[in-house]
Amino acid sequence: MISDHVIDLCWSPRKEKIAAAAVSGPITIFNAETGDVDHALEGHGFGTMSIAWHPEEDMLATAGQDGKAKLWSTESGNLLMELECGASWVEHVSWSTDSTKDRILATSAGKKIKFWSANGNLIGEASDQQNTISDIQWNPEENILASISYGGIKLWSPDISNELRIFDWQGSALKIHWSPDTRFIATGDQDSTVHFWFVETGQDLQMSGYPTKIRELSWDKSSRYLATGGGSQIVIWDCSGKGPEGRRPIMLDEHKDFLVDIAFQHHGDLLASAGLDGLLVIWEPFTGRKRKQPKARIGFDQSLTKVAWSLDDTKVLVGDDSGIIAVFTLG
Repeated sequence: MISDHVIDLCWSPRKEKIAAAAVSGPITIFNAETGDVDHALEGHGFGTMSIAWHPEEDMLATAGQDGKAKLWSTESGNLLMELECGASWVEHVSWSTDSTKDRILATSAGKKIKFWSANGNLIGEASDQQNTISDIQWNPEENILASISYGGIKLWSPDISNELRIFDWQGSALKIHWSPDTRFIATGDQDSTVHFWFVETGQDLQMSGYPTKIRELSWDKSSRYLATGGGSQIVIWDCSGKGPEGRRPIMLDEHKDFLVDIAFQHHGDLLASAGLDGLLVIWEPFTGRKRKQPKARIGFDQSLTKVAWSLDDTKVLVGDDSGIIAVFTLG
Protein backbone atom coordinates (compact mmCIF):
# COMPACT_ATOMS: atom_id res chain seq x y z
CA MET A 1 0.00 0.00 0.00
CA ILE A 2 1.14 3.56 -0.70
CA SER A 3 0.14 6.83 0.92
CA ASP A 4 -2.42 8.16 -1.56
CA HIS A 5 -4.42 7.76 -4.78
CA VAL A 6 -2.45 5.61 -7.24
CA ILE A 7 -1.89 7.81 -10.30
CA ASP A 8 0.39 5.42 -12.23
CA LEU A 9 1.78 1.88 -12.15
CA CYS A 10 4.37 -0.05 -14.13
CA TRP A 11 6.25 -3.35 -14.18
CA SER A 12 9.99 -3.80 -14.36
CA PRO A 13 11.28 -5.41 -17.59
CA ARG A 14 12.06 -8.59 -15.67
CA LYS A 15 8.68 -8.59 -13.86
CA GLU A 16 10.07 -9.12 -10.34
CA LYS A 17 9.51 -5.47 -9.36
CA ILE A 18 6.69 -2.98 -9.70
CA ALA A 19 6.56 0.79 -9.28
CA ALA A 20 3.59 2.75 -7.98
CA ALA A 21 3.23 6.54 -7.91
CA ALA A 22 1.01 8.44 -5.49
CA VAL A 23 -0.73 11.54 -6.80
CA SER A 24 0.83 13.52 -3.93
CA GLY A 25 4.36 12.71 -5.18
CA PRO A 26 6.01 9.69 -3.51
CA ILE A 27 6.94 6.66 -5.62
CA THR A 28 7.39 3.16 -4.20
CA ILE A 29 9.32 0.23 -5.66
CA PHE A 30 7.92 -3.14 -4.54
CA ASN A 31 8.99 -6.75 -4.85
CA ALA A 32 6.16 -8.15 -6.96
CA GLU A 33 6.39 -11.63 -5.42
CA THR A 34 6.53 -10.75 -1.71
CA GLY A 35 5.01 -7.26 -1.59
CA ASP A 36 8.06 -5.97 0.33
CA VAL A 37 9.12 -2.38 -0.26
CA ASP A 38 12.51 -2.19 -1.98
CA HIS A 39 12.73 1.60 -2.14
CA ALA A 40 10.62 4.62 -1.25
CA LEU A 41 11.46 7.50 -3.60
CA GLU A 42 10.56 11.08 -2.77
CA GLY A 43 9.19 11.56 -6.27
CA HIS A 44 8.07 15.08 -7.15
CA GLY A 45 7.03 18.11 -5.16
CA PHE A 46 3.39 19.09 -5.78
CA GLY A 47 2.68 15.63 -7.24
CA THR A 48 3.83 12.91 -9.62
CA MET A 49 2.10 12.64 -13.01
CA SER A 50 3.54 9.55 -14.73
CA ILE A 51 6.26 6.89 -14.49
CA ALA A 52 8.00 4.65 -17.06
CA TRP A 53 10.51 1.84 -16.50
CA HIS A 54 13.46 1.64 -18.89
CA PRO A 55 12.75 -1.39 -21.13
CA GLU A 56 16.12 -3.05 -20.40
CA GLU A 57 17.74 -1.40 -17.38
CA ASP A 58 17.16 -0.87 -13.65
CA MET A 59 16.08 2.71 -14.25
CA LEU A 60 12.78 4.49 -13.71
CA ALA A 61 11.78 7.77 -15.39
CA THR A 62 9.22 9.93 -13.59
CA ALA A 63 7.39 13.16 -14.35
CA GLY A 64 5.86 15.65 -11.96
CA GLN A 65 4.38 19.00 -11.15
CA ASP A 66 7.75 20.44 -10.10
CA GLY A 67 8.69 21.06 -13.75
CA LYS A 68 11.13 18.15 -13.86
CA ALA A 69 11.53 14.64 -15.13
CA LYS A 70 13.77 12.46 -12.99
CA LEU A 71 15.80 9.30 -13.57
CA TRP A 72 16.16 6.88 -10.64
CA SER A 73 18.17 3.73 -10.07
CA THR A 74 15.68 1.04 -9.10
CA GLU A 75 18.57 -1.07 -7.81
CA SER A 76 19.87 1.46 -5.26
CA GLY A 77 16.94 3.87 -5.03
CA ASN A 78 19.23 6.80 -5.79
CA LEU A 79 18.27 9.80 -7.88
CA LEU A 80 20.48 9.74 -10.97
CA MET A 81 19.44 12.85 -12.87
CA GLU A 82 16.99 15.74 -12.93
CA LEU A 83 15.85 16.97 -16.35
CA GLU A 84 14.50 20.48 -16.92
CA CYS A 85 11.63 20.01 -19.33
CA GLY A 86 10.66 23.61 -20.03
CA ALA A 87 7.37 24.12 -18.19
CA SER A 88 6.07 24.28 -14.62
CA TRP A 89 4.74 20.72 -14.82
CA VAL A 90 5.74 17.60 -16.74
CA GLU A 91 2.84 15.34 -17.65
CA HIS A 92 4.35 12.43 -19.58
CA VAL A 93 7.52 10.35 -19.83
CA SER A 94 7.90 7.55 -22.37
CA TRP A 95 10.81 5.32 -23.46
CA SER A 96 11.30 4.50 -27.15
CA THR A 97 10.36 0.99 -28.25
CA ASP A 98 12.97 0.22 -30.96
CA SER A 99 15.24 -2.35 -29.28
CA THR A 100 17.80 -2.19 -32.10
CA LYS A 101 18.82 1.37 -31.12
CA ASP A 102 19.74 3.19 -27.94
CA ARG A 103 16.64 3.96 -25.93
CA ILE A 104 15.37 7.53 -25.98
CA LEU A 105 13.23 9.17 -23.31
CA ALA A 106 10.52 11.56 -24.50
CA THR A 107 9.07 14.12 -22.09
CA SER A 108 6.08 16.38 -22.61
CA ALA A 109 5.63 19.48 -20.49
CA GLY A 110 2.93 21.96 -21.37
CA LYS A 111 3.57 22.80 -25.03
CA LYS A 112 7.09 21.33 -25.14
CA ILE A 113 8.47 17.93 -26.16
CA LYS A 114 12.09 17.03 -25.45
CA PHE A 115 14.16 13.94 -26.21
CA TRP A 116 16.85 12.63 -23.85
CA SER A 117 19.43 9.86 -23.80
CA ALA A 118 19.34 7.34 -20.95
CA ASN A 119 22.20 9.20 -19.25
CA GLY A 120 20.26 12.46 -19.25
CA ASN A 121 21.72 14.27 -22.24
CA LEU A 122 19.32 16.39 -24.29
CA ILE A 123 19.42 15.04 -27.85
CA GLY A 124 16.49 16.85 -29.46
CA GLU A 125 13.60 19.22 -28.95
CA ALA A 126 10.38 19.65 -30.92
CA SER A 127 9.20 23.10 -31.90
CA ASP A 128 6.78 24.58 -29.36
CA GLN A 129 3.14 23.70 -29.90
CA GLN A 130 0.26 26.15 -29.98
CA ASN A 131 -1.70 24.10 -27.44
CA THR A 132 -0.94 21.95 -24.43
CA ILE A 133 0.10 18.40 -25.30
CA SER A 134 -2.42 15.88 -23.96
CA ASP A 135 -0.54 12.63 -24.58
CA ILE A 136 2.45 11.08 -26.33
CA GLN A 137 3.29 7.58 -27.59
CA TRP A 138 6.16 6.04 -29.54
CA ASN A 139 5.64 4.12 -32.76
CA PRO A 140 5.89 0.45 -31.67
CA GLU A 141 8.52 -0.31 -34.32
CA GLU A 142 10.67 2.79 -34.84
CA ASN A 143 11.83 6.00 -33.18
CA ILE A 144 8.90 8.16 -34.24
CA LEU A 145 6.85 9.85 -31.52
CA ALA A 146 3.18 10.77 -31.86
CA SER A 147 1.73 13.64 -29.84
CA ILE A 148 -1.81 14.96 -29.52
CA SER A 149 -3.16 18.37 -28.64
CA TYR A 150 -6.03 20.51 -29.82
CA GLY A 151 -5.80 20.43 -33.61
CA GLY A 152 -4.78 16.82 -34.15
CA ILE A 153 -1.83 14.41 -34.14
CA LYS A 154 1.77 15.25 -34.97
CA LEU A 155 4.62 12.83 -35.65
CA TRP A 156 8.17 13.67 -34.55
CA SER A 157 11.71 12.42 -35.03
CA PRO A 158 14.08 13.07 -32.09
CA ASP A 159 16.67 14.72 -34.33
CA ILE A 160 14.31 17.04 -36.26
CA SER A 161 12.63 20.03 -34.60
CA ASN A 162 9.71 20.31 -37.04
CA GLU A 163 6.97 17.73 -37.26
CA LEU A 164 7.28 14.95 -39.83
CA ARG A 165 3.55 14.75 -40.42
CA ILE A 166 0.25 16.21 -39.19
CA PHE A 167 -3.15 14.55 -38.93
CA ASP A 168 -5.46 17.56 -38.72
CA TRP A 169 -8.56 17.53 -36.56
CA GLN A 170 -10.18 20.57 -34.97
CA GLY A 171 -10.98 18.99 -31.65
CA SER A 172 -9.43 18.15 -28.29
CA ALA A 173 -8.03 14.63 -27.80
CA LEU A 174 -7.08 13.21 -24.40
CA LYS A 175 -5.49 9.82 -25.11
CA ILE A 176 -3.51 8.34 -27.99
CA HIS A 177 -2.90 4.68 -28.82
CA TRP A 178 -0.86 3.39 -31.77
CA SER A 179 -1.79 -0.12 -32.96
CA PRO A 180 0.94 -2.77 -32.51
CA ASP A 181 1.31 -3.17 -36.29
CA THR A 182 1.60 0.67 -36.64
CA ARG A 183 -1.20 0.82 -39.26
CA PHE A 184 -3.65 2.75 -37.08
CA ILE A 185 -3.66 5.55 -34.53
CA ALA A 186 -6.68 5.98 -32.27
CA THR A 187 -7.51 8.85 -29.94
CA GLY A 188 -10.01 9.20 -27.11
CA ASP A 189 -11.58 12.63 -27.23
CA GLN A 190 -12.99 15.35 -25.02
CA ASP A 191 -16.26 15.41 -27.01
CA SER A 192 -17.05 11.76 -26.13
CA THR A 193 -15.87 10.31 -29.43
CA VAL A 194 -13.13 7.94 -30.59
CA HIS A 195 -11.12 9.07 -33.61
CA PHE A 196 -9.39 6.51 -35.80
CA TRP A 197 -6.72 7.17 -38.47
CA PHE A 198 -5.27 4.92 -41.16
CA VAL A 199 -1.63 6.02 -40.90
CA GLU A 200 -0.66 5.28 -44.51
CA THR A 201 -3.47 7.23 -46.16
CA GLY A 202 -4.47 9.68 -43.44
CA GLN A 203 -8.11 8.63 -43.80
CA ASP A 204 -10.00 9.10 -40.55
CA LEU A 205 -13.18 7.74 -38.98
CA GLN A 206 -15.04 8.81 -35.87
CA MET A 207 -17.15 6.72 -33.49
CA SER A 208 -19.64 8.58 -31.30
CA GLY A 209 -22.44 7.88 -28.82
CA TYR A 210 -20.31 7.50 -25.68
CA PRO A 211 -21.67 8.85 -22.34
CA THR A 212 -18.52 10.78 -21.39
CA LYS A 213 -15.05 11.82 -22.56
CA ILE A 214 -12.73 8.94 -23.41
CA ARG A 215 -9.39 8.24 -21.73
CA GLU A 216 -9.48 4.44 -21.97
CA LEU A 217 -8.10 2.80 -25.12
CA SER A 218 -6.35 -0.52 -25.74
CA TRP A 219 -5.44 -2.47 -28.88
CA ASP A 220 -5.29 -6.24 -28.89
CA LYS A 221 -2.08 -7.98 -30.00
CA SER A 222 -3.30 -8.49 -33.58
CA SER A 223 -4.24 -4.81 -34.10
CA ARG A 224 -7.66 -5.97 -35.24
CA TYR A 225 -9.62 -4.99 -32.14
CA LEU A 226 -9.69 -1.64 -30.34
CA ALA A 227 -11.24 -1.62 -26.85
CA THR A 228 -12.63 1.71 -25.63
CA GLY A 229 -14.10 3.12 -22.43
CA GLY A 230 -16.00 6.37 -22.12
CA GLY A 231 -18.71 4.97 -19.83
CA SER A 232 -19.47 1.85 -17.82
CA GLN A 233 -19.49 -0.46 -20.86
CA ILE A 234 -16.45 -1.66 -22.77
CA VAL A 235 -16.95 -1.10 -26.50
CA ILE A 236 -14.69 -3.16 -28.79
CA TRP A 237 -14.41 -2.20 -32.46
CA ASP A 238 -13.35 -4.55 -35.26
CA CYS A 239 -10.82 -2.54 -37.28
CA SER A 240 -9.97 -5.15 -39.90
CA GLY A 241 -10.39 -4.50 -43.62
CA LYS A 242 -11.85 -1.06 -44.23
CA GLY A 243 -12.17 -0.33 -40.53
CA PRO A 244 -14.98 -0.21 -37.97
CA GLU A 245 -17.42 1.99 -39.86
CA GLY A 246 -20.81 0.31 -40.25
CA ARG A 247 -19.94 -2.61 -37.95
CA ARG A 248 -21.67 -3.47 -34.70
CA PRO A 249 -19.13 -3.41 -31.84
CA ILE A 250 -18.73 -6.01 -29.10
CA MET A 251 -20.26 -4.66 -25.88
CA LEU A 252 -19.08 -5.89 -22.47
CA ASP A 253 -21.33 -4.90 -19.59
CA GLU A 254 -20.42 -5.66 -15.97
CA HIS A 255 -19.32 -2.39 -14.36
CA LYS A 256 -21.85 -0.26 -12.49
CA ASP A 257 -19.90 2.98 -12.82
CA PHE A 258 -17.52 4.57 -15.33
CA LEU A 259 -14.37 2.78 -16.38
CA VAL A 260 -10.99 4.25 -15.44
CA ASP A 261 -8.60 1.92 -17.29
CA ILE A 262 -8.61 -1.03 -19.71
CA ALA A 263 -5.72 -3.15 -20.98
CA PHE A 264 -5.33 -6.10 -23.33
CA GLN A 265 -2.56 -8.58 -22.60
CA HIS A 266 0.65 -8.00 -24.55
CA HIS A 267 0.58 -11.41 -26.25
CA GLY A 268 -2.72 -13.01 -25.25
CA ASP A 269 -6.44 -12.37 -25.76
CA LEU A 270 -7.50 -11.45 -22.24
CA LEU A 271 -8.69 -7.93 -21.41
CA ALA A 272 -8.60 -6.34 -17.95
CA SER A 273 -10.94 -3.51 -16.97
CA ALA A 274 -10.98 -1.31 -13.86
CA GLY A 275 -13.80 0.97 -12.76
CA LEU A 276 -14.94 3.62 -10.33
CA ASP A 277 -17.17 0.90 -8.87
CA GLY A 278 -14.08 -0.83 -7.45
CA LEU A 279 -14.34 -3.78 -9.83
CA LEU A 280 -11.42 -5.45 -11.59
CA VAL A 281 -12.83 -7.64 -14.36
CA ILE A 282 -10.96 -10.05 -16.63
CA TRP A 283 -12.58 -10.79 -20.00
CA GLU A 284 -11.95 -13.24 -22.84
CA PRO A 285 -14.01 -11.39 -25.46
CA PHE A 286 -13.20 -13.29 -28.66
CA THR A 287 -13.66 -16.98 -27.86
CA GLY A 288 -16.35 -19.23 -26.40
CA ARG A 289 -20.09 -18.93 -25.92
CA LYS A 290 -19.59 -16.96 -22.71
CA ARG A 291 -17.23 -14.36 -24.21
CA LYS A 292 -19.46 -11.50 -23.06
CA GLN A 293 -19.40 -12.75 -19.46
CA PRO A 294 -16.48 -12.05 -17.09
CA LYS A 295 -13.79 -14.69 -16.80
CA ALA A 296 -12.93 -13.29 -13.35
CA ARG A 297 -14.35 -10.50 -11.18
CA ILE A 298 -12.68 -9.01 -8.08
CA GLY A 299 -14.18 -6.25 -5.93
CA PHE A 300 -12.35 -3.52 -3.99
CA ASP A 301 -13.73 -1.15 -1.36
CA GLN A 302 -12.47 1.94 -3.19
CA SER A 303 -12.57 3.14 -6.78
CA LEU A 304 -9.80 1.69 -8.93
CA THR A 305 -7.37 3.94 -10.80
CA LYS A 306 -4.94 1.85 -12.90
CA VAL A 307 -4.43 -1.65 -14.27
CA ALA A 308 -1.34 -3.17 -15.95
CA TRP A 309 -0.34 -6.64 -17.19
CA SER A 310 3.10 -8.07 -16.47
CA LEU A 311 5.28 -8.39 -19.56
CA ASP A 312 4.72 -12.16 -19.69
CA ASP A 313 0.95 -11.72 -19.20
CA THR A 314 0.78 -14.06 -16.19
CA LYS A 315 -0.04 -11.36 -13.63
CA VAL A 316 -2.22 -8.28 -13.49
CA LEU A 317 -1.43 -5.26 -11.33
CA VAL A 318 -4.08 -2.88 -10.04
CA GLY A 319 -4.17 0.25 -7.86
CA ASP A 320 -7.02 2.06 -6.12
CA ASP A 321 -8.00 5.47 -4.82
CA SER A 322 -6.84 4.75 -1.26
CA GLY A 323 -3.35 3.58 -2.23
CA ILE A 324 -3.87 -0.18 -2.24
CA ILE A 325 -1.67 -2.07 -4.74
CA ALA A 326 -2.59 -5.65 -5.61
CA VAL A 327 -1.07 -8.29 -7.89
CA PHE A 328 -3.15 -11.23 -9.14
CA THR A 329 -1.76 -14.34 -10.84
CA LEU A 330 -3.81 -16.01 -13.54
CA GLY A 331 -4.92 -19.49 -12.52
